[in-house]
Amino acid sequence: MTDPCIPLPGAYHRRARIILTLGLSALGIWLIHGFIAALVWAAVLAIAFSPLYLRLERRWPRLRGGMLLPLLFTLGIGLIVLIPVALGLFRAIAEAKDLVAWFNTVRTTGIPVPAWVHALPFGSAQVTGWWQQHLSTPEATQAEMARYNQQLFRHTQNFGKMLLHGSVIFLFTLLALFFTLRDQETLVAQLRVASGRLLGPSGERIGRQVVQSVRGTIDGLVLVGLGEGAVMTVAYLALGVPHPILLGMATAIAAMIPFGAAVMFAIAGFALLTQDALGQAIAVIAIGLAVVGVADHFIRPALIGGATRLPFLWVLVGILGGVETLGLLGLFVGPATMAVLVMLWREFIEHGGEGKGA
Repeated sequence: MTDPCIPLPGAYHRRARIILTLGLSALGIWLIHGFIAALVWAAVLAIAFSPLYLRLERRWPRLRGGMLLPLLFTLGIGLIVLIPVALGLFRAIAEAKDLVAWFNTVRTTGIPVPAWVHALPFGSAQVTGWWQQHLSTPEATQAEMARYNQQLFRHTQNFGKMLLHGSVIFLFTLLALFFTLRDQETLVAQLRVASGRLLGPSGERIGRQVVQSVRGTIDGLVLVGLGEGAVMTVAYLALGVPHPILLGMATAIAAMIPFGAAVMFAIAGFALLTQDALGQAIAVIAIGLAVVGVADHFIRPALIGGATRLPFLWVLVGILGGVETLGLLGLFVGPATMAVLVMLWREFIEHGGEGKGA
């Protein structure tokens, strides 16, 4: 008879295999943890552009399964990202000359108290006193600039490191995207089998929910953000905001985060105030608030919530929490995670966790 205290060979092998699998998985994640963000970015891009890629495959069936179409498509995605960044850098360099000239003038003359400060209905004396102490005289202006220059130097060093790291991650993302597109049929089939074995019928529903969430988030954040930036660029040009194109591009990027555009048109309003243009400052802030109100309260909830069946409160929590934790990548991972959690919660409430929901 077999001693019940001694594990059977089959059970022993299963336990050893589980321990070995967990150990190797942990080791693998530790080895590649610096490139996990690039792999997730590649997955997000593949999900976002897969309808277009499949359309191209149907248009040119001879290229299907080869390397040419994924290579050209990956290069196209890279150019879509690099061209706006390069244009923004060239524009920033061109306008930096004006900023340097303005800084040199301010260092020698100071910034006089604008007329609108004296016309404030309340707090005029306090604002005037602060302005005279910190900005009106060349000595005060130079002291303020020296303080900010030290902070700017530290931020510049950090920015250089971030730029180098971001460039490496971007190149690896494109490499991972190429292989993902080339082998997408095999990867999708393997993911379906694995999710079915691990999660049962819920596995494929979770996959569909993630795909819909990523695409809805891209429509609701990226496209709407670009639209906000375009509208505000027109407003900046019409109202005489300094450096309107550069500020409009920054607004488009900031607008991808809910309420992020408000920071940019607040900067635009302050720039107009320093030019003693109180009416234009009020106008640009009013237009900005109207644009953000329409985008964040009507357009984004319809695009993201409609795709994910997720209340906008949880969309907002997922976006803000994702950005705080994962940076820009959290814009897409956060809402997708919340959408899956809400879907599983609904299935649990409606079907007792049996996974019978559609």
